[in-house]
Formats: sequence, structure tokens, C-alpha cells
Amino acid sequence: MVISLRTYLIILALLVVERIFELDLARRNARRAFDHGAVEVGQVHYRVMVALHTLFIASCAVEATFFPHSLPRVVPWLALAAEIVAQGLRYWAVTTLGDRWNTRIIVSPDRAPVTSGPYRFMRHPNYLAVVIEIAAVPMIGGAIFTAIAFSLGNALILAVRIPAEERAMGGRYADALGSRRRFFPGLRHS
Repeated sequence: MVISLRTYLIILALLVVERIFELDLARRNARRAFDHGAVEVGQVHYRVMVALHTLFIASCAVEATFFPHSLPRVVPWLALAAEIVAQGLRYWAVTTLGDRWNTRIIVSPDRAPVTSGPYRFMRHPNYLAVVIEIAAVPMIGGAIFTAIAFSLGNALILAVRIPAEERAMGGRYADALGSRRRFFPGLRHS
């Protein structure tokens, strides 16, 4: 392993700290949104998503500790670089949305959709960051099976979550962002 197990476990611990921070931020943003008449949808799949993300970090740690795979030396470094890019994209989306950002689908019908920041280029930059992260983080520690299994699980969750979110945001969202691709910046679909 190019990156030591200890270093990898520290990276995973930092991700846990980040997730706790994100959940706290989401809770505060949700409270403000509900105080202003927002509504929530997708609670059932949200619980599945939280479980997947919790098991993801645990699976990374277990596979890297007990069943690590040897990878070409460049793979963990490329995966680390991809994770850094994913973090940058995630926080660009989070700061652009400000108090609208949440881990849950909470919609304020009276507010116009955000079309600045990364949303100028794609509809779901935060989900793209998660897709990259779920593929990259396990590869930093040689956890190939975790990367594959959780990428598939995440794809299934996003196949439910993204349409639910887009339906909940309604016509104004479709009018403002409908011409943008979900994940691929700058490419328009017809």
C-alpha cells in the first residue's frame, strides 16, 4: 500500500468529522427552512442513504485493514486527488446554496432556484461530488470491493433521490435548470 493504513484511517476519521459537521449544518438549515414554510419529501430513501453512507466509511476501514488489495502506485494518489476535487466541488455547491443546502430534500416553494456557482454548469454538483468520493475514497486504501459495491448502491439511491428532488422543486426549477445535465458540466441535453 502506497499510503499507510494509519494515514488512510486518519483520512476516514476526517471524513467522519466532516459528516458530523454537515449533519449539524443540515439540521440548522432545515430548522430555518421549516420556520419559513418549507416542506420535506423523500424521508424513506433518506434513511437508506444515511445508512449507506455510514456503512461506506466502516466498509472502507474494514476492507483496508483486513483485506487490502495491492494497486499500482499511482492509483491511491489519483484517488486522493479525485477526493480533493470532490471536496472542492462539494463545498462550492454548499457555499453557493448557503442556507438552502441540506442533506434532506427540503423545498421552499416561494424561493427561486439557485442558478449560480456550479449550478451554472450542472443540476447536481453535490451528487457528482458524492459519486466521485464513493469511487475514490476506497481506492486510496486499496478497498476495491467497497468502491464497487457502494458505487452501485449509491447509483441505486440516486436513481430514486434525484427524480424525487427534481419533482419536489417543481416547474420553476425545471424552467431554470432543465437544460443543464445532471452531472456533466457544460453539456446541454435536448
